[in-house]
Amino acid sequence: MMSTELKVDGANDGIPQPTSLAQQYRSFVLKRLMLLIAMAVALLVSWTVDTATGPSLLGLEKIIQALFSPQSLDAVEQVIIFDVRIPYALMAVAVGASLGLAGAEMQTSLNNPLASPFTLGIGAAASLGAAVAILFDWSWLPFGFHFVLPLFAFLFALAAALLVVMLSRSQGASVNTVILFGISLFFALNALVSLLMFIADSNALQQIVFWTMGSLARANIEKVLVVLTAFAICFPLSWRQAWAMTAIRSGEDQARSIGIRVERMRLMVLLRVSVLTAVAVAFVGEIGFVGLAGPHIARLLLGEDHRFFLPGSAIAGALLLSLASIASKSLIDGVILPIGIVTSLIGIPFFISLILSQKGRG
Repeated sequence: MMSTELKVDGANDGIPQPTSLAQQYRSFVLKRLMLLIAMAVALLVSWTVDTATGPSLLGLEKIIQALFSPQSLDAVEQVIIFDVRIPYALMAVAVGASLGLAGAEMQTSLNNPLASPFTLGIGAAASLGAAVAILFDWSWLPFGFHFVLPLFAFLFALAAALLVVMLSRSQGASVNTVILFGISLFFALNALVSLLMFIADSNALQQIVFWTMGSLARANIEKVLVVLTAFAICFPLSWRQAWAMTAIRSGEDQARSIGIRVERMRLMVLLRVSVLTAVAVAFVGEIGFVGLAGPHIARLLLGEDHRFFLPGSAIAGALLLSLASIASKSLIDGVILPIGIVTSLIGIPFFISLILSQKGRG
C-alpha cells in the first residue's frame, strides 16, 4: 500500500500543478505589462525631448516651465511651445500609434510579415488626392486650401481602401487577393501622381513633392485631435478581436475550426486599417516604414499574444516616429528635414534585413 502511494507521489512530481501554472501565467502577464509600461515611459521621454528640440533656443527647462507655469513665459515663447512644438510632437505620437496599430493588424490578418498600411495603396491614393487639391484653384470656396488638401487626401485614401475591400469581398477576401489588389492599385495610383506632377507648374510640383516626403510641419491641436479620435475609435474594436487574431496566427484552418470567421475578420481589419491610415496621412503626407517596423519591434518584445501585441505595436510606432521627429530636427543644425525622409533612411535597412531573414528561414 505504501509503495503504491509512493509511486503515485512520484508520478505527480513531473506534472505541473495548478498553482504552478497560475504562477507561470501571472509571471507571463506581469512581464509583458512591465514591458508595455517601460515602452510607454520611453515614449514619454521621447515626446518630452521632441518638444524641447527645435531651431529656436528653447530647451527642456522652458518646456517644463510652460507645462507648470505657462503665464511666466513671454508671448513669443508661448506661441512657439503651444502652437508649434507641442502639436508637432503630439502629431508624431498620434500618427505613429495609428500606423503601428494598422501595421500590426495587417501583418496578422494577411499573415505576411512584410505587410504595412501602404500595402493596399492607401498612401499612394492620399498622394493622388493631395496632388489634385494642389493643382486646382480652390480660392472660390468659403474655406481655405489648408482644409481642402487633407480633405482630398482623406477621401481618396478612403475610396481606395473601400475599393480594395469591395473587390476582396467579392472574391472571398483571400490573402493573395488582397495583396494583389493592393499592389496593383499602388502602381496605378503612383502612375497617376507622376502624370499630375508632369503637367504641374513649378510651384505646384514643389508642393506635391514636399507632401509626398511627409512632414509634421502643418500640425495643430485640432488635427491632432482628429487623428487621436480615429485611433480611440479603432483601438477598442481591434482589442475586441485580439483573441481571434492571436488564434489566426496558428493557421487559418485551425482558426476556422474553433468558430472564427476569418474572411469577415479580415474585412473588418481592412476597414480599420483604412480609416487609421487615411486619417493619419491626410495631415502629414506619406510616412513609410513605421507601420512595418513598429509591429516587428512589438512582436520581438511581447510575442504573439495580441492583448499585448496590439498596444505594444501602437506604442512602438509612436516611439519610432517620435524619435524620427527628433532626428529630423537634429541632423542638420537649424533645418527641419521632412520626416518621411528620416523614416525611409531608417526603414530601408530594416526592410532589407527583414527580407534577408525571411529568405534565410525559407
